[in-house]
Amino acid sequence: MLVATNPLISVTPGLMIWTIICFLIALWVMKRYAFGPIQRLIDERREQIRRSIEEADNARDEARRLLEEHRQLIGQARSEAEQILTEARRTRDSMEQRMREETELERQRRIEETKKEIQAETVRALEQIRSEVADLTLEATSRVVGEKLDSERDRQLIASAIESLDFSRLEEPV
Repeated sequence: MLVATNPLISVTPGLMIWTIICFLIALWVMKRYAFGPIQRLIDERREQIRRSIEEADNARDEARRLLEEHRQLIGQARSEAEQILTEARRTRDSMEQRMREETELERQRRIEETKKEIQAETVRALEQIRSEVADLTLEATSRVVGEKLDSERDRQLIASAIESLDFSRLEEPV
């Protein structure tokens, strides 16, 4: 047998056997009470991480789907807004056209009323002129003749003479 000078590196069979026995007992105790639970914790943690990754992938896919859906909704909202604006413009244009037409009709109606009023006033003025001309003619005739012409027959003669006069120049529009 070899004898070593340093007791730490010297081979002692009894110590070796007891060291191996203690190591095997410690290994068995560790395997039974420590390695199994530690391995279960590692497996559980691995499974939890795998589930978290799957959930993150699912969440990312869901976020992409929602983003795409959101973009589609925004596109639809924009197209609907364009349609609403187009419809509003058409409504505005039709209302403007209707207002123009109504204004033009009202203007035409007022012009017609004014023309009728002017025509009625012209007729009334001509009648008044005729009456005054008849009165002036009677007055002038009575002064020339020297008598008062008052009879109904004289008035009829003067009225028929006035009727034969041409007042059309007075009726012409200004």
